[in-house]
Amino acid sequence: MYQLKVNNRHDIEVNRTGENLLVNNAKIEPDIKHIGEGIYHVIENNRSYRVEVVSFNSSDKTAEIKINANTYSITAKDQFDVLLDKLGLSSLNSTRVSEIKAPMPGMVLKVFASEGDEVKKGDNLLVLEAMKMENIIKSPADVSIRSIKVKAGDKVEKGQILMGF
Repeated sequence: MYQLKVNNRHDIEVNRTGENLLVNNAKIEPDIKHIGEGIYHVIENNRSYRVEVVSFNSSDKTAEIKINANTYSITAKDQFDVLLDKLGLSSLNSTRVSEIKAPMPGMVLKVFASEGDEVKKGDNLLVLEAMKMENIIKSPADVSIRSIKVKAGDKVEKGQILMGF
């Protein structure tokens, strides 16, 4: 069972039982032909559709597909995600961080962010040189930088707080 949200507006429930495909509890029997990488031709109820998978992120359970030149954004939840929502535990999956610490002793070469900046998960925060190697420290989540405890040229110890969020 999957609950799909299309363009953050339309809710669709999809179930597959054996050979049957149910969409919002209605059985459908599409004829699906794989044409190329990420491209399909679908015939359903005597209508023809060209479906192209533009992007797919399995970890976030999101996809962007193009159907006959119209693009749709899709977010999926499986039965486990629905159960976590019902139990009120879905917020546990979100990353909550209040600070970032030095993973090893070294010297700060460059700081990319400033106090008050809004950064996204994966954005570069600073460069830490350790054992003659430059290591880029990235943001672990979407955060706002509250304080920066280091500047270029500072020597840091393992576990020292570098930034507060």
